[in-house]
Amino acid sequence: MSQPTNSSAPKVQEQTIQFTQLLRDEAHHEPDQVHSGEVTKETQIIAIYGKGGIGKSFTLANLSYMMAQQGKKVLLIGCDPKSDTTSLLFGGKACPTIIETSSKKKLAGEAVSIGDVCFKRDGVFAMELGGPEVGRGCGGRGIIHGFETLEKLGFHEWGFDYVLLDFLGDVVCGGFGLPIARDMCQKVIVVASNDLQSLYVANNVCSAVEYFRKLGGNVGVAGMVINKDDGTGEASQFAERAGIPVLAAIPANEDIRRKSASYEIIGRPESQWGPLFADLAQNVADAPPQRPKPLSQDELLSLFSADTVGRNVVLQPATEVDMRGASVLTKPTLEVIYDEA
Repeated sequence: MSQPTNSSAPKVQEQTIQFTQLLRDEAHHEPDQVHSGEVTKETQIIAIYGKGGIGKSFTLANLSYMMAQQGKKVLLIGCDPKSDTTSLLFGGKACPTIIETSSKKKLAGEAVSIGDVCFKRDGVFAMELGGPEVGRGCGGRGIIHGFETLEKLGFHEWGFDYVLLDFLGDVVCGGFGLPIARDMCQKVIVVASNDLQSLYVANNVCSAVEYFRKLGGNVGVAGMVINKDDGTGEASQFAERAGIPVLAAIPANEDIRRKSASYEIIGRPESQWGPLFADLAQNVADAPPQRPKPLSQDELLSLFSADTVGRNVVLQPATEVDMRGASVLTKPTLEVIYDEA
């Protein structure tokens, strides 16, 4: 008795080939360009990234203060476990973080309210997500938990002109990439200086934006703030090659350093530095999100002189003798190696 034939097999095979071709075509399709026109959403949510210690919190505390003096309703959210954003805004006084407040309230069987975690100074609203102590938890997970709490408090219903998020750029776990990965902000701003490490972080942020764009994301980079600018020009060269504008260059100035160290706000309309931060506020508001062009490692190194970054170093492969400190007896391997079919 003859076996029945599967007449549907060729059809299934043909459909599989067609589907595979569709996937290949989609993979080769270039994503749409980042929206480069005016940002029309009522609330601009802007994530600011930079290397730890580069001056993000200093820049944001003064930027948010200036925006408020210009009549804008501004919410500043510190997303760095150091919690120094609000400390700078509040003259050195630390405010309770969302994470620690949420934990205490939960133990007491109480709900977190706005007044528990959000505080004001001269028109600026500010809060800190916070983070665990060293070795006691994941900072990225803390950020995710913090934003979950904000959503329960009605984050998406608040009527601010600007929400500024202060994120650490040299931590690469998922929580710190939340605004980019989940389209929680419309645009990103990077803070850097004329040094390789801060530009390396800035380049990584640009790479993250580009990566999520290819996955269908909509976040773009609005520009760079050069902090502690000593005039050597590496940061501005990076911005030009990456295709993003320089929104402001804050000079390496002793007066700024001293006032920042003493938690003094210099972004006041009447201060010596008022015009600088007024221009920055306008540029941040107007700059459209753009699709960056991340640099390769060699391109990044080329911004600096060879003697600075060691490009003349030659990599010398190590040997077994180097590792063991003695002569090595070569033994035949028992590994079976199969030829490719």
